[in-house]
Amino acid sequence: MFRKTPAYIKYIFKNILYLFLFFLLLRILFFVFAFKGLDQLGNREVFRALKYGLRFDIRTTLILLTPLNLWIVLANNRFFRSKIHRLFSNIYLTIIYVAATLFAVTDIGFYDYLGERLDATAMRFLDNWKISATMVSETYPVYWGVFGLLIFVVILYKFFDKKYAKFIRKDNSIKGKKKFAYFFLVLFVTAFGIYNSVGFYPLRWSQAFFSKNKSINQLSLNPVLFFYDSYKFRNEGFEIQPAEDYFPTMADYLNIKQNPILDFKRTVAENDTIQAKKPNVVIVMLESLGAVPMGHFGNPMKGTPTLDSLYQNTISFNNFFVHRIGTARSVFASITGLPDVVNAKTASRNPNIINQRIIFDQFEDYEKLYFLGGSANWANIRAVFQSNIRNLQIFEEGSYETEKRSDVWGIDDYELFKESDIELKKLHDAKKPFVAYIQTSSNHRPFTVPDEKESYKPLTESEIDMSLLEKAGFKNIKQYNALRYLDFNVKRYIQRAKEAGYFDNTIFLFYGDHNTSINPYSHMERNEYELEIGQYHVPCFIIAPEYMNIENKERNFPANLIDIMPTLASTAGIKYTNYTLGINLLDTTRTKHNAFIYDQIQGEPALGVIGKNYFYKTNISGSKSLLQNLNNDSLNDVKTENPFVTSHLDSLARAFYYETKYLYYNNKKDDK
Repeated sequence: MFRKTPAYIKYIFKNILYLFLFFLLLRILFFVFAFKGLDQLGNREVFRALKYGLRFDIRTTLILLTPLNLWIVLANNRFFRSKIHRLFSNIYLTIIYVAATLFAVTDIGFYDYLGERLDATAMRFLDNWKISATMVSETYPVYWGVFGLLIFVVILYKFFDKKYAKFIRKDNSIKGKKKFAYFFLVLFVTAFGIYNSVGFYPLRWSQAFFSKNKSINQLSLNPVLFFYDSYKFRNEGFEIQPAEDYFPTMADYLNIKQNPILDFKRTVAENDTIQAKKPNVVIVMLESLGAVPMGHFGNPMKGTPTLDSLYQNTISFNNFFVHRIGTARSVFASITGLPDVVNAKTASRNPNIINQRIIFDQFEDYEKLYFLGGSANWANIRAVFQSNIRNLQIFEEGSYETEKRSDVWGIDDYELFKESDIELKKLHDAKKPFVAYIQTSSNHRPFTVPDEKESYKPLTESEIDMSLLEKAGFKNIKQYNALRYLDFNVKRYIQRAKEAGYFDNTIFLFYGDHNTSINPYSHMERNEYELEIGQYHVPCFIIAPEYMNIENKERNFPANLIDIMPTLASTAGIKYTNYTLGINLLDTTRTKHNAFIYDQIQGEPALGVIGKNYFYKTNISGSKSLLQNLNNDSLNDVKTENPFVTSHLDSLARAFYYETKYLYYNNKKDDK
């Protein structure tokens, strides 16, 4: 019977088989080179994940081949009798195989970088494609990859052309009802394969998120299909009705119940005693530093002795969380007091929401400075600072007296801190108070560190316990050495500030912008890896020798990135008006403390709130939600046992989300 099957039908089904096997090969490559759960191979959930993965691969195969298959069945008996058909088929197949390969390679790199499978949020890196391309080229063998890809294209085209030629010799025509029957056979196989279910509902990508183990869920996904599916969740604008509905919840949290609806304004009076000294303020963003790698939080590698010591001898926040993963997102939130809840791109890249009333701008009679090693054009960060802060001085590549470019991110942290210190010393000597933002970058891929810098030297694999390094969460020794270099540079900067004379009269705040991509770990007090909150948990501490004589130095309540500017402004004693959602973390009259994160639940965008005892998250529609107890190792959903807590945290999560969206478009500065 198969011999009598027309050649064009055989051609269709062989193409389906070949492409499916190719996706299977790509899945195996991901499993071998990127998957973080190889130690769980005996787990039944791994095989369940692979089963879902194969189903997604079948769906992707049939979706990609549908245009070609439609072309073939319409041409039917004429398909192997025209050079146009031959050329179209060869080019089309080559394109989809190359595209699938590029998606797979990018997916492995994206997963290696952020611990997440490739989705539509990756498009944000295209906005500053030169920087992104340089970073990738300095981290991976891109040029060899391009050369290999070109060879691969030639091989693919010749393979498909040769395969087509073989079918020409086997061509046999059919007519009438048989032609119609084969048409419906192709249609049925395509439809069933794409639907991929015998139930009422088709296979959905959310089914991949069946496990409480994040790594296993990631294994199920097909990067091409998941990128397409995640693209639809991009959303812009705001909804007035939910913003009004949830305002009372937010007003209660912010202690502004007396305010008119959707009025978040609260003014803090000047502290004359503190302002008489005009304390300086310095914010230091610690690139890719989460709580997990720090010895203070139990990491056995103890690669952060300086930061650990500072954490224990300053005002520190043990449960401090950023809202999203990504440097641009954290910089935006820290400056504006609004979480980044933009999906496809970062909030900093949206020109419609850049204009904001912010606290940084309200340091009257202060010099305002922003330091970074590379260009402020990165992720449109320049606009976030420059369009909202009057008389701001930006120091970037090309601005410094001496520049020793390290990698794609410009000068390294040693040089950045040194150059920043030079400028701040000038202001101190001129008796000009300042507020400065220093953005580090060396603890970021490609993890460029010097062979030697004063007392710092990178370690080799023979000098450390590599098994302990992996157990501690580190992916390689380069990542560990970059962390050590960051710790060394913080120590040197504090030494410089003391030598320059401005240390005592300065309020320093150090915070991590997000956790880096890491291996599974188990040394944290809570089961953060399985709870999937470790990537948001970062260090934050304040050094203020002259302004904080407080016995209870460590704070254990949940705190958020949007809280840093109100906290610093209050500590500095300036008069300011807060128009957004951050709070003063050192306000001893407060009894409510929660951290908002913008997470995922079964692959969908989700709103999350971390409280003292519980972690709650829900998708925006409310059809999926989860409440977990933070005080035990169980990952069980405890919503049913805690209806009041669930209701309260759900309302607070939605209040943060909808009020943020509202303020994006309704917190603009007055035209002057």
